[in-house]
Amino acid sequence: MSLLVTGSIATDHLMSFPGRFSDSLVVDQLDKLSVSFLVEDLEVRRGGCAANICFGLGNLGLRPVLVGAVGEDFVEYRSWLERHHVDCESVHVSETRHTARFVCTTDKDMAQFASFYAGAMSEAREIELKPIADRVGGATFVLVGPNDPDAMLRHTQECRERGIPFLADPSQQLAFGDGELIRELIDGAHILFSNEYESALIEKKTGWTNDEILERVGTLVVTLGAAGVRVERAGEEPIVVPAVPEIEKVEPTGVGDAFRAGFLAALEWGLSLERAAQLGCLLAVYVVERVGTQEYTLHQAAFVERFAETYGEGAAAEVAQHVRTPRP
Repeated sequence: MSLLVTGSIATDHLMSFPGRFSDSLVVDQLDKLSVSFLVEDLEVRRGGCAANICFGLGNLGLRPVLVGAVGEDFVEYRSWLERHHVDCESVHVSETRHTARFVCTTDKDMAQFASFYAGAMSEAREIELKPIADRVGGATFVLVGPNDPDAMLRHTQECRERGIPFLADPSQQLAFGDGELIRELIDGAHILFSNEYESALIEKKTGWTNDEILERVGTLVVTLGAAGVRVERAGEEPIVVPAVPEIEKVEPTGVGDAFRAGFLAALEWGLSLERAAQLGCLLAVYVVERVGTQEYTLHQAAFVERFAETYGEGAAAEVAQHVRTPRP
């Protein structure tokens, strides 16, 4: 049985602006917005939500199955992921489109302006999950991450039809999607992931209250930035886990993906929701301390020690039994 991670696979173009975007924005003139920012640097990195999550899972000792669509320019990226223990056999390769591009500028307050070119990602709607699940001996979970909207719908509907537990992670597509799309993507999910802003957006667009959402999903996981994460289940007290203190906050792109990787790893290992949230928070801090979403290296002893510093020796001992942090 394997974890199937569906979603975007992209190249990230990351830039840094030394000032604050807010200093150049006039609130009552936003309908006429036309601004330009002189950036200090440009980093071209590997990215995409599904690929980032798989990279994190591979670094924790698991072998996730990456499901998405790319262009023929994916050759080097494929080799990188496979060296980091990601199963890429089921990635669809377009004959006509480039791999997706994410272009993002971050200011000194960690605010961001970003654009996303879908490219080959639009062909993800052609992917059927059953042959992939059959190839790997079944699917423990399918994470339906941000992707071509038709692909997200297809994967969600197929999971329902085949009785495969799915994890809903619509994130970036929430701004694009209307209430009907969002309701279809999250209804019946084993877990729904979001951040605070996305959680409010889900309620606004679906017309469902938080309690109504909890009636429709098994578990609601809401990341809270520096405040950590909140895990909710209907009829139970919320679990609130503090964030891991960062050594230096460098660049936030991909932090949510790393959190999901840690959380999913704990699920695969059969750990509690509290441990899952803690493991997600720790992996997330490794990303925020670097430029790029797949530039961190884990070492088991140091990783477990850092876990213990925030969450205690007992919690760290549970995680230490499973973390393998294989080297490429």
